[in-house]
Amino acid sequence: KFNFMKDLFSTTPMRILGGLTVFMFLLALGSYASLNFETIKQLDVTPATISVTGEGEVFSVPDVGQFSFSVRAEADDAATAQEQSGQAINAIIAFLTESGVAEEDIKTTSYNLWPRYRWEERVCPVGSSYCGPGEQIQDGFEVNQSVQVKVRTTDDASMIVAGVGERGATNISGLDFVIDDTDVLQVEARAAAIADAKTKAQVLADQLGVTIIKISEYYEDQGSKYQPTRYEAQSFDMAVEEDFSGPSFPMGEEQTTVRVTIVYEVK
Repeated sequence: KFNFMKDLFSTTPMRILGGLTVFMFLLALGSYASLNFETIKQLDVTPATISVTGEGEVFSVPDVGQFSFSVRAEADDAATAQEQSGQAINAIIAFLTESGVAEEDIKTTSYNLWPRYRWEERVCPVGSSYCGPGEQIQDGFEVNQSVQVKVRTTDDASMIVAGVGERGATNISGLDFVIDDTDVLQVEARAAAIADAKTKAQVLADQLGVTIIKISEYYEDQGSKYQPTRYEAQSFDMAVEEDFSGPSFPMGEEQTTVRVTIVYEVK
């Protein structure tokens, strides 16, 4: 009777070959099983997490007032127009300096000199049906200089704006009350937002019956920064009464908000 296994191991060479065959089969089977275990392990590595959002708000009174003014002058020639503008600007800057405004807080933002023109119609010849177009005729020069000012003593802002108008400013605009160093407010608001998120995370973990292990992700949203208080001034073409110390400029409070989202790993 034919016996395959008996014939396979009947001789020494065949026994060696058979042993190697069985060993290779078992090795392949073990590798396959190990690969499957590793795949299952990799599929189960995502940790459980919770996500919370915290918000921090800081309120502060503005500590700097800033505004812009301009001086416009017109004359028949450029030199005269520049001289008139320069005299008015110099008088205003001298007043600002005397009022305690630092030199580095006074900055020229634009200076323009250009010719002025007027439109002159042509005189039609008697009996002519065609006169031709008119023409532009140069009619002097105009100078416009704009200056930006920061007032660090906000209580003086009203007096300074009125004084600038008295001394020849032809336009005053964009008075804002702002926070000079907003980075400090951002740091404070961020710290409050993180503390808020930590508190919410602990409450949520207790409710879910899990333990917080570590932070796995962090996101920050600057939210709404402060909105400066703005006073829109008008052109100044008026005589200021002697007992007028300037308009009232309420500053209010400015709000800085930071929102953070923190993802915690839990078990």
